[in-house]
Amino acid sequence: MFYWVMKRIIVGPILNLLFRPWVKGLDNVPSSGPAVIVSNHLSFSDSIFLPIVVPRTVVFLAKSEYFTGKGVKGRLTALFFRLSNQLPMDRSGGAASSSSLTAGMDILNEGGVLGIYPEGTRSPDGRLYRGKTGVAKLVLATGVPVIPVAMIGTDKVQPIGRRIPNIRRVGIIIGEPLDFSRYEGLEDDRFVQRSVTDEIMYELMRLSGQEYVDAYASTVKERLAAEKAAGRKTPKPGADTRRAAVRISTEAGNPAPGTVTEIGRASTDRGPSAGDLTSAPEDRHTQPDAG
Repeated sequence: MFYWVMKRIIVGPILNLLFRPWVKGLDNVPSSGPAVIVSNHLSFSDSIFLPIVVPRTVVFLAKSEYFTGKGVKGRLTALFFRLSNQLPMDRSGGAASSSSLTAGMDILNEGGVLGIYPEGTRSPDGRLYRGKTGVAKLVLATGVPVIPVAMIGTDKVQPIGRRIPNIRRVGIIIGEPLDFSRYEGLEDDRFVQRSVTDEIMYELMRLSGQEYVDAYASTVKERLAAEKAAGRKTPKPGADTRRAAVRISTEAGNPAPGTVTEIGRASTDRGPSAGDLTSAPEDRHTQPDAG
């Protein structure tokens, strides 16, 4: 009840009036049945804008820190997240993370829609970082379709550390469902889990136009925090992984959409290799972690 009151009567109308979100591909969200929505993660407000535009209830796996705050503020925050259909996600790994994924699996087994940010945390600099394999474990274990979603401009509305958002338009691009049924029976294969995760991240990169960095966002954040605490000048986030970054070329006269240009290398004539985000299965749309 709280979720629908906030979505239809209070928060939804206000956000639609102020931010005028534009949406493409809304018909790619199935009207019934279980599905996993995977999205890039630029801002705290991603978890607000996305559920507002999707007709169905979306249950997000949110970091567990939101549910364990102290004092009045912490309790109110935890209450809000629980009432808004969000589940705590323990990102420490091991048994704790597995338990969190089990809760997500329960949502899917009940025919619901689960929202996950495969990067595991917000991007520190607007680029797309390596996905964690928790989403692949869920998808392979349940056989549900994956709906890729690109959030556009939410990092400009509410950058990390900013409490009061900037009033400007945001965009949401919903891609065609990805089907991984070809991997049935291989849900425990770690190489398959990584392959599925990389394919999901490639699609998010293609939809969002973000530059991809083959490093975990959490690792980059930890390094930046350590350098800041030590009083050292911090380089641009992800600078040490520049050679591992890729982006999709959008200039006129370049190859068709989906062609990827590597950053930091002179030649792009090498052939595709398995699990490499600089290449992707042909005709991505027709074939169709949180960990």
